[in-house]
Amino acid sequence: MGPTLPGSWGEVQLQDAEGALIGRFDVEDWLPESPVLPKRSVQGEQLLSRSGVAGLLKAAAIPLHVVRDRNDPLVAPGSRGAVLGPGGDFPSWYWGVRAVAGGAWFAAFTIVVFSGTTAPWAILLLAATAFVAPVARLALRAWSRLRLGRHDPVVRERVSPSPAKGVGATVRFCRDTELRVQDKDLVLRDLGGQEYWFPLTGPHAVTSLVRVSDRTGAVIGAELRGPGEQVRAVLPWAVWFGGETGADGWARLRRATGLAVSERRLSGKAIWPKGPVLGLRLLPESGRTARRMSRFPGTIAGMSSTAVMAFGSVFSVVQGLRITDSHPCVSLAAVLMGAVGLVLQGTPYAAHQLRSRLRLDRRARDRTSREDAT
Repeated sequence: MGPTLPGSWGEVQLQDAEGALIGRFDVEDWLPESPVLPKRSVQGEQLLSRSGVAGLLKAAAIPLHVVRDRNDPLVAPGSRGAVLGPGGDFPSWYWGVRAVAGGAWFAAFTIVVFSGTTAPWAILLLAATAFVAPVARLALRAWSRLRLGRHDPVVRERVSPSPAKGVGATVRFCRDTELRVQDKDLVLRDLGGQEYWFPLTGPHAVTSLVRVSDRTGAVIGAELRGPGEQVRAVLPWAVWFGGETGADGWARLRRATGLAVSERRLSGKAIWPKGPVLGLRLLPESGRTARRMSRFPGTIAGMSSTAVMAFGSVFSVVQGLRITDSHPCVSLAAVLMGAVGLVLQGTPYAAHQLRSRLRLDRRARDRTSREDAT
C-alpha cells in the first residue's frame, strides 16, 4: 500500500487467498537510508526494489498489487496480523517493569500528597517504586551490553576512517565509525552505534563503487551504487581515505567487497552529491552533537522521563526525612533509596560527559601527536 499520509513510506500487507491479513510491515524499516532521506523521495517500483520487497515477493511467487488508498478493496481491514519489523529499541520486560512501578508510584504519590499522610507504608511504597526506575534502566544497560557482546557476525574486513588533516575528525569518530564487510552484507556504522546494512547478494544488492573527482581531478568521494545506478550511500574522501592509511583502506574495501569499481569526473557546475544521501554527514558538527548521538538511547519521553525519575528520588528523600523521629528505620530506607537512585541516574551521565570531553571529543590529530611524542 502506497503512502496515505504525508511523511509515510508505505506499508506492505501479506494476505492469504481470501484476502485476510497475515502480516504487515512498514517499508521504512527495511530501507537502510530512510533516516536521512525526505519522506516519499523514493517511491513506486524504485522503493520496492531498493528495500528488497520486489525481489522477495518475486522469489516467493507472491503476486504484488500496489494501491494508493487505504479504502481500496484490496486492503485488508483491521489491524490483525503479525507486525514484521525489527522491533522496538527496548525489550518488553523493561516497559512492563516501568509501567507497573510507575502506576504504583503515582498511586502512592497521590495518597501522600493529597491526604498529607505520613504513614510509613505509603512512604516506603513511594520510595521503593521510585527506586525501581533507575535500577531498571541500569539493568537495561547491562542487558544491552550483553546482547551486543553476543552479536558476532562473520566479518571479512573492517575499514576505519583515515581522515585528512583539518576535517575535524575526533577520537570517537575514528574509533567508532567503520565500514564492515560481512559474508552477505556491507555495513556502515556511525559513532552512535546505528548500523546501515546493504546486501551484497540478491536482486537489490549493491553493485559498484564509483570514485568521484572534481573538475580539477581531485578525488572528493566514493559512491556506493545499487541496481539501476541508484546511489545508496556516499563516502567523502577526505573523511574516509584522505589520511596516511587511506589508500590501504580503499584497497581493502575494494578487495573485500568484490564490487566493480569505476571513475566519474564532475563537469561544469555539477554538485556532489546531488540531493540528500546516506553517509554525507556522519562527522558531527560539534562535540555536543557527538555526545548526544553516542549516549545511551532514551525513551519517547526523552528528558521528561529522566526528570520524573530524578523528581521521584528527591521526593523519596524529602518524605523520608519527614518521619525521621516517628519511624527511623523506614525513614532511613526511604532516604537511602532516594539517594542511591539519584546516584544511579547521575553516574552514567556524568561518566559519559567527562570521558567525552576529556578524550573522545578531542581532535584525532591531537591524540596522534601526543602518542608520537610519548
